[in-house]
Amino acid sequence: MKDIPEAAAKRPAGSVGSAAVPATIAGAGSPAPTWATLVATVLGIGRLRPGPGTWGSATTVLLWAAVANALSPSLRTPVAVILVALVMLIGIPAATRVARGAGRKDPQFVVIDEVAGQLVALIAVPLAWKSFLAGFILFRVFDIVKPPPVRQLETIPEGAGIVLDDIAAGLYALIVMHLFLHFGLLS
Repeated sequence: MKDIPEAAAKRPAGSVGSAAVPATIAGAGSPAPTWATLVATVLGIGRLRPGPGTWGSATTVLLWAAVANALSPSLRTPVAVILVALVMLIGIPAATRVARGAGRKDPQFVVIDEVAGQLVALIAVPLAWKSFLAGFILFRVFDIVKPPPVRQLETIPEGAGIVLDDIAAGLYALIVMHLFLHFGLLS
């Protein structure tokens, strides 16, 4: 549910929509600053079609594989956690600015949320293609299906709602991933 219906996007800011259709974002129409657009779209990856979220997740897996491979094993988990925190700290304000500029609650081209969630799914995961593939698939499934409370987190206003639902999807993927690893299903 990244986009709101076209009719709702044309309503004046502050107008009341039906329960199923949210009102537009306050401040809509002002273009987002360049830094926010570059961060929110992850240097334009969010503009790729089809499935910008999938492109964002795939890019994250590939970049994390390269970074993690360059780190000593003892640093991989803390670096992953620090990267998640940094992506959230910069991603939430960037997503807020871009959503306001686009006049949509969660524009599809914002993929910094997929970066954050996908990184969560890969915390403390072995450097192996099976682990990366499983983490990618699990995160995408939980991000698309949005089991409770993931969907409810989308209702948090602006960039926090955009990013936090993907963090929750990443946590679901992380839990399942570590269960798979614990029971030897990825060896």
